[in-house]
Amino acid sequence: FVLTGEGKALLPQVDALESKMLTVHELFQGDNKVLSGHLRVACTEAFGSFFLVSHLADFQQRHTQLQIDLLPLPHFVSLSKREADLLIALERPHQGAYVSAKLCDYHLGIYASADYLTSHAPIKTPEDLADHNFVSYVDNLTFSHQLLYLDTLLPSVNVRFRSTSVVAQAAYVQTGQALGVLPCFLADPNPRMVRVLPEQVQIKRSFWLCCREDLWELQRIKVLWQYLCDVATQEKNLLLGKM
Repeated sequence: FVLTGEGKALLPQVDALESKMLTVHELFQGDNKVLSGHLRVACTEAFGSFFLVSHLADFQQRHTQLQIDLLPLPHFVSLSKREADLLIALERPHQGAYVSAKLCDYHLGIYASADYLTSHAPIKTPEDLADHNFVSYVDNLTFSHQLLYLDTLLPSVNVRFRSTSVVAQAAYVQTGQALGVLPCFLADPNPRMVRVLPEQVQIKRSFWLCCREDLWELQRIKVLWQYLCDVATQEKNLLLGKM
């Protein structure tokens, strides 16, 4: 189905009405402090699958009447098109009617499997990395330049395998065929992963919490927002690779 011209003109007004109705519905709950309804949370693939999902399960145990959709996707998600209610992004939006705040910093490092390190030339300095194979993203299909770590870290390194999925990259690293730049919160808990040159090679990135201004008054948005901020503070060492 494709919207007519009249439908496209009407959509922003209807969208605003829906947001107002959601807020009014919460007001009519009166003193009932039980969170209910539906929330859709979008985030990067690794953060959603390897960090966020367990915490959202805990959040739902506290708020049993709340339904949550988690979208851990390796591509951009649009808040303006209502593809998500809450977005955890690599970059802060600079345009649009959004509420946003920094959630946390996190670190990435170079990782290998133990088998790879025993069967390849030793890595004692960053210069040694030039003699090794890597995994990386597909350059022209990345949704953020923040993911192209090797462009600045090791621009001339040999990339053996590329994928739009960081989960696939991590799985490839575990095969013992190459090194990879991976988030510490993904790789450190895995006993099959070994961090290479942890003191000499460290990449820092940040996550940002974002939602539409017209949804900010929803109590379920505010409560989850605060919960995520608290969790990020509690798990700071994991996110920064200081386990």
